Amino acid sequence: MSTEPTKSRLSTASSRRQFLTAAGQAVAVSALAGWAIPRCHASADSTIKLALVGCGGRGTGAVADALASQGGPIRLYAMADLFADRLQNSWNALHDQFQDRIDVPEDRRFVGFDAYQKAIDCLGPDDVVLLTTHAAFRPMMFEYAVRKGVNVFAEKSFATDGPAVRRWLAAAELAEQKNLKVGVGFMWRHSQARQEVIQRIHDGAIGDVHTLRIYRVHGPVHCPPRPTEQNEIEFQIRVPNSFTWVSSGFFIDWHCHNIDVACWAKGAWPVKAQGMGGRCYPEAGNQFDHYTVEYTFADGAKLFCFSRHMNNCWNTYADYAHGSKGSAVIMTDLAQPDSRIYQSQRIDEEAPVWKFGKPDPNPYHVEWQVLVDAIRQDKPHNEARRAGEAEVAALMGRIATHTGQYVTWDDVMKSNFQFIQDIDNLTFDSPAPIQEGPDGIYPAPQPGITVEC
Repeated sequence: MSTEPTKSRLSTASSRRQFLTAAGQAVAVSALAGWAIPRCHASADSTIKLALVGCGGRGTGAVADALASQGGPIRLYAMADLFADRLQNSWNALHDQFQDRIDVPEDRRFVGFDAYQKAIDCLGPDDVVLLTTHAAFRPMMFEYAVRKGVNVFAEKSFATDGPAVRRWLAAAELAEQKNLKVGVGFMWRHSQARQEVIQRIHDGAIGDVHTLRIYRVHGPVHCPPRPTEQNEIEFQIRVPNSFTWVSSGFFIDWHCHNIDVACWAKGAWPVKAQGMGGRCYPEAGNQFDHYTVEYTFADGAKLFCFSRHMNNCWNTYADYAHGSKGSAVIMTDLAQPDSRIYQSQRIDEEAPVWKFGKPDPNPYHVEWQVLVDAIRQDKPHNEARRAGEAEVAALMGRIATHTGQYVTWDDVMKSNFQFIQDIDNLTFDSPAPIQEGPDGIYPAPQPGITVEC
């Protein structure tokens, strides 16, 4: 079961205007270009079928978001997971809530490492597969869906290391060539409050942006003792955010939202990163429980990321931007960001010159409405390349912190380091990349010794 809770369900308006996307660096050239095929689009009264791959809380919540969209019938048609208990729990929850829109008989419920292929094979060209497993499997599954010509909704995060993110980006290029519709789990790009404050930043409301600060500091990521009946691979997949190779680590899996939004506000991706961190408590698996990363952009501007997960400490979840003429609150709350602009750096010490000042339409619902509208109306919509570029930025920060080195964009894009050499053929009998110590504690990274790039 995913350690991130099921997404909240709030009422929402219809889809909002598309947002500006930040320009990115050049990406890997696709080795799959020969797969391009023509696309057709769904009629307004046709049913869009969904296949859920990854049946934890995150995936179950994403199905509920999809079924909240308007414009025509949608139904869940197939499900896949590594674990039968997780699939059954998800089916029970969805069937209890949506009933006639859950059309997943037992012969379309698939379990195992190849289950994602069987679920995707149930779909047609106007349908959508939801890829909501963990980052270790995301590029492999995305590539398969794109080759099959199926539209995709992929949750973050998107890769665990350099070769994996290049694989994602190659599939993203092929998806563009095939005119596939791809949504990703960066729902804040569909938040009207964030769209409006960032548009004002781009229009010069705070001058030249020179500093950004993003925070996700709250309670710990808990890694329980491994049950004696579970081998390392099963246990680590079931506790994903405690293990770098499975989820890319909680710094990326959770903080990549904020990194993406900060780079969107800046209008650029960083060129290098250095970071510091450590582990005070054993609950974090093989992760640090605190990370501080300094990103540098090409013009010398800085992005500071603060990620700490401990009890009895100061907590906040917020993003800020500072410019030559003022400052901006991008968000101070997950659901209602309370976005604001100030004429100085004295945030909250003086009256803002602009504030969003109204409820933010639920971006979890809006992102699905945009995707469904694009499928039914055959409008361009593909967020995969930007998602991969945001993942490169996030990887820079984690790698820099774990290794103690300065890490550049090019370092990640050229890296041959892999946690799993052949993820396509992983089984429960495969050796785990990380093994628990004799005391049951997993070793943390050692800056200056650890290699991840």
